[in-house]
Amino acid sequence: MLRTVEITAELLDPLRSEQFHNLHWQKKLQLSLDCFICERTGRTTHFEFGEERAVCTGDQESEHPAAARIASFDITQGQDRLILRSVVDYWWAPFRDTKRNRLATAPTSAPWVRLYVGYRCPQSQETGSFSLQSNMVRPVNTACAHCVKTLAIDTQAPGIRLLA
Repeated sequence: MLRTVEITAELLDPLRSEQFHNLHWQKKLQLSLDCFICERTGRTTHFEFGEERAVCTGDQESEHPAAARIASFDITQGQDRLILRSVVDYWWAPFRDTKRNRLATAPTSAPWVRLYVGYRCPQSQETGSFSLQSNMVRPVNTACAHCVKTLAIDTQAPGIRLLA
C-alpha cells in the first residue's frame, strides 16, 4: 500500500540581514523506513528530489533500490527563517523482520529524518553544508566552517507525520 509522510522543519537564520550566506535546503534527505524489499525494520533510506526511487541501506553490504520518492519539496524563506515542507511517498507491505523478530510498521516505530542545508560564505567565497536530524538534542547552533559566524539555530526537531 502507498504511504505518504510529511516532513517539516524550520531554521532560524540570524545572519540573513547582516551577512548573507545564501542558506538553503538541499534537495535530499534520509528517512528511517521499514523496508518490505529486504524485510528489515528501521532502515536508513536515501532520497533525492527528482529521482524516481530511493535507496535503502539494507544490510551492511547490500544497498538496493526502494519503492519511494520525494513527491514535493517546498521551501519558504521568511525574514529570518528558512522553512521546509517535504512530502515523501513510499510503498509499504507488512512483514516480520526475522533478524530482530519484530513486525514492520508504517512509519517505522522510531522514525527519524536527516535534512541537509547548504550555504556560501561571503568572506571566503567557499561553499559548505551541514545536516540536522530529528533525534538531536536541541537547540543546535551551526557555525560557518570558513568565517565561524553562527549560520543557523535549530530550536525544534523536524516533524514527521503520516498523511496516508
